[in-house]
Amino acid sequence: MSHQPIKYHRRRELPLKQIIALYRANGWSAADKPQRLKRGLRNSHAVVSAWDGQRLVGLGNAISDGSLVVYYPHLLVHPDYHGRGIGRRILMLLLAKYAKFHQQMLVAEPQAARFYRKFGFKPAGRAQALEIFQGHEHQPKTKAARRCE
Repeated sequence: MSHQPIKYHRRRELPLKQIIALYRANGWSAADKPQRLKRGLRNSHAVVSAWDGQRLVGLGNAISDGSLVVYYPHLLVHPDYHGRGIGRRILMLLLAKYAKFHQQMLVAEPQAARFYRKFGFKPAGRAQALEIFQGHEHQPKTKAARRCE
């Protein structure tokens, strides 16, 4: 980890090895589908990445109709860089781009919800987040796994 300032870019073309390293460092199963992940980021409406020199240390993306609605599916920062304001800066850059949109939405794990509330996100009325998920992050823990914690 260097002491140079983190730089932020809006390019959607990112080096695959760096993308996979960032997602794996965070335990995200999308890393197991590297070509699909890269294509998904490239096809996003917006991507903001954070760089420490030549190292990708953070990333956020947006999917949008370009007019009314935007959804923020990914915001992740390498664990070595947590607590440095990188996720906050990435989110602020995305929020600024979509500030006038009718609806901005995301789905957050309970431990991340407090972070997003600081930016004005709140529960969506009585709406519930529903999904069909092909990864492992959201799987309920078994009794044996809970005992090991």
